[in-house]
Amino acid sequence: MTLLSDILSFNETFVETKEFEKFKTTKFPDKRIVILTCMDTRLVELVTEAMNFKNGDVKIVRNAGAIVSHPFGSIMRSLLVAVYQLQADEVLIVGHHDCGMGSLSSDVIFEAMRERGIQQETINTLRQAGLDVDKWLSGFNSVEESVIHSVKMVKDHPLMIDSIPVHGLVIDPATGKLDLVVDGYKKEAAL
Repeated sequence: MTLLSDILSFNETFVETKEFEKFKTTKFPDKRIVILTCMDTRLVELVTEAMNFKNGDVKIVRNAGAIVSHPFGSIMRSLLVAVYQLQADEVLIVGHHDCGMGSLSSDVIFEAMRERGIQQETINTLRQAGLDVDKWLSGFNSVEESVIHSVKMVKDHPLMIDSIPVHGLVIDPATGKLDLVVDGYKKEAAL
């Protein structure tokens, strides 16, 4: 039996026994917050539990490193949709210690790609086309600086409402302890 078969089998029972009922809520976040955090497996439930949020309280957007790397990419679009269509009034950017994106090197990823069958010529073609794939696949040296960068990208976005607080935090994936990096309520927040 494959993993997909296991998933579908479990899901059939999940639906038949109405396990879904305990997750019923609306599409609007009760606490009117959208969180951008990392896709790290340690954070799947930890981020919301450490902040006292339950199912239905917040919108969550995840990617590698909790990074807003492009002002018109899918992450920024998701944050804007949460604000303009889903009633979010605050944004939390939550990075974490011991993040896989910390000090990530594009060379390491390219090597793993080549080991799994991606040809060097494909990588070269992307570079020759003017795509900065090395920068795109590189990490950061400081999670705090990365969070500040992402907060600034969101706060300074031409389509973001000035009055929306954009906070930056770093969570410890071992304990759930939160460290405040940017207090979005403070107008003088140095970015």
